[in-house]
Amino acid sequence: MPDVTQTATKKVGAEPAVAAAVDAKPEKARSLWGDAWADLRRSWIFIVSSVLILLLLTITFFPGWFTSATPVLGDLSKHYIQKPKLGEVGSADWLGYDAQGRSVYARVIYGTRASVSVGFGTTIVVTVVGGLIGMIAGYFGGVLDSILSRLTDVFFGIPFLLGTMVALNSFTDRTTWVVIGALGFFGWTQIARVMRGAVITTKQADYVQAAKALGASTTRIMFRHILPNTLAPVIVVATISLGVYIGAEATLSYLGLGLNGVSWGNDISDGGNSIRVAQWIMLYPSIMLSITVLAFIMLGEAVRNALDPKMR
Repeated sequence: MPDVTQTATKKVGAEPAVAAAVDAKPEKARSLWGDAWADLRRSWIFIVSSVLILLLLTITFFPGWFTSATPVLGDLSKHYIQKPKLGEVGSADWLGYDAQGRSVYARVIYGTRASVSVGFGTTIVVTVVGGLIGMIAGYFGGVLDSILSRLTDVFFGIPFLLGTMVALNSFTDRTTWVVIGALGFFGWTQIARVMRGAVITTKQADYVQAAKALGASTTRIMFRHILPNTLAPVIVVATISLGVYIGAEATLSYLGLGLNGVSWGNDISDGGNSIRVAQWIMLYPSIMLSITVLAFIMLGEAVRNALDPKMR
């Protein structure tokens, strides 16, 4: 006969294992955004670019924290002669003075506001306009898709910088909003194409067809079911394009068709005329521009690697 005591002991010992198996809950599956955030936190490219962008945004909103000098106030007694005093970090003399006796350091700090504002503003405009056009074209299809696609092709065929230069040349007072409008008017085509392709793929999904069968309105389907599932490629393109727009603004300012106020492009242009006697006038705005564009491109690359499963 089997040992009753041994059998009871086995049953008692098995109870914790059974209880643990019952209490154990399956791990909740993470969404695409959850997986992307987990990947981004482990990416050194994302961390470095985020720190740089956070610093740039701080300079943009609080330039007075970094310098007390006025970027437009000049002292002709200091033009060219006053060379950079690299030991005096943060002072008006730190990076020297330009041809009009203005502090190069102050102009670099306040130039951040102009470039970053134009970059973010243009990105928002092209994302909204291009996203709506691409969504409408991809969802409805047919004649409307053909019309919007041909319109996109027409704007895509216009050279971006050339078209923006022609548009800005008709304005005498080129403010930040004017530059944003000109860049956005010619820059929405890429977002529209990306969104259209993503919508065409997503609208065939089962959950979209189920929503249609249940009688959901077109607006609800587009903004509740399709839009959240097509944002990933748009965010990637928009993030990388942000750095491109900052570089485009500096290029236009360098050519004399950008912002009328303080801008890195204007300072680089002024420094180019006096590069033999005062190299620092052109050097420091160029360094800041390169760092800014590189930071946003690095952020875009990190986001793309996190959101695109094929890149893993």
